[in-house]
Amino acid sequence: MKTPRKKFRIVGPKICVICGNFGKMYDLKVAIWLLRRVRVSSVNFVPSQRCLATAHSAENGNQHAESKQTAATSSGKEKLIKVAMIGMPNAGKSTLINRLIDQRVCPVSAKVHTTRRVSKAIHSRSNSQAVLFDTPGLVGNREIKKHQLDAHFVSACRHAIQHSSLIGVVHDVSNSWTRHALNPVLLRVLEEYSHLPSFLILNKIDTLKSKRILLDIVKNLTCNRVESIRDYVPVRRRNKLAPLAGQEKQPQEPSSSSSEAPVQQAEGWPHFTEIFMVSALTGDGLRDVMSFVHGNAKLQPWEHMADEHTDQSPEQLITQSVRARLLDFMPQEIPYLLQTELEFYEVVGGRVLTSVVVTCPSERIARLVCGESNGKLRQINEQVTSDLIETFGMPVLLTITTLVRSKESKA
Repeated sequence: MKTPRKKFRIVGPKICVICGNFGKMYDLKVAIWLLRRVRVSSVNFVPSQRCLATAHSAENGNQHAESKQTAATSSGKEKLIKVAMIGMPNAGKSTLINRLIDQRVCPVSAKVHTTRRVSKAIHSRSNSQAVLFDTPGLVGNREIKKHQLDAHFVSACRHAIQHSSLIGVVHDVSNSWTRHALNPVLLRVLEEYSHLPSFLILNKIDTLKSKRILLDIVKNLTCNRVESIRDYVPVRRRNKLAPLAGQEKQPQEPSSSSSEAPVQQAEGWPHFTEIFMVSALTGDGLRDVMSFVHGNAKLQPWEHMADEHTDQSPEQLITQSVRARLLDFMPQEIPYLLQTELEFYEVVGGRVLTSVVVTCPSERIARLVCGESNGKLRQINEQVTSDLIETFGMPVLLTITTLVRSKESKA
């Protein structure tokens, strides 16, 4: 029996290995042999249990980073601020954090519950360091049962808040059904930690065509307290909106059908210290958010090096990136049934060599993941490779293989 030939595709600075047979485990020995043929020394190797920043510094030399950190420490004027970024699922928290620190350290996808655990995104400038906690979306009991979320997922948000001195609430204004009110689950969290200052970030404002709608949203979410918004002009549309909390309900005349979705009972939080209107997609308003965050930093020693951007290991970043792309490419509930596991990780000659196994519950699901002639799996591989190149800042050789759980258990 002939061994299937490996195909090497070179696209710019990256190399993708594609296996010709379905379900066949990828072999990185050939790739490692090719790289070592180009005079690779052991100096370029980075231990796998190091953070992303260490991988970068090992490649470029960490002397400059250490001297920079030493200079900042010797001044004795370091400032630190920790912010818990919270919100409902799919509000755009991870995408927003990536754009705020200008680094791809949080996995993102179009589906809910991409973020499963709390992670840190670190932004350092001058003598100030900001640590942003990326948290899973807040959910109710119904959502917990539907997606079978574990206890750690539910408590992750509160854990991040307890280690923070500032709360950032990310609210999606693109959803016409939920944009006029804060979810009761979110309000309960704000009430529980009312001793901490909080600020509101209205995300996805690029989807709104009318500024009038945006101002109404602000008025509702702040319980009609908009002192922090400059040049705010009240809009006389209260007869079309539900009464605010604490106000008496006024009788309304029956109105004709409107093109907009009906507005929920307005519920807001009147204690926001600042409000920002941003778009993580276009970058509008992001600079003001980071200026506000760093402006609230207090005198405190830094917890991370100046060139660190996350507390996650490279292995975690790789598996989460694969999982995020599976969420994008696979329909409905299928990606939530898959398990991703790192099989191999090494840095050789300034290149990241890694392999990930995707465990499927059945042969049918495995065929859907691979697609016809492994076409879908190749697309996923290319997208994840592109994401990891952006994350690590170096060429990446990634292989993804599928494994059926039933066969594994029989073996």
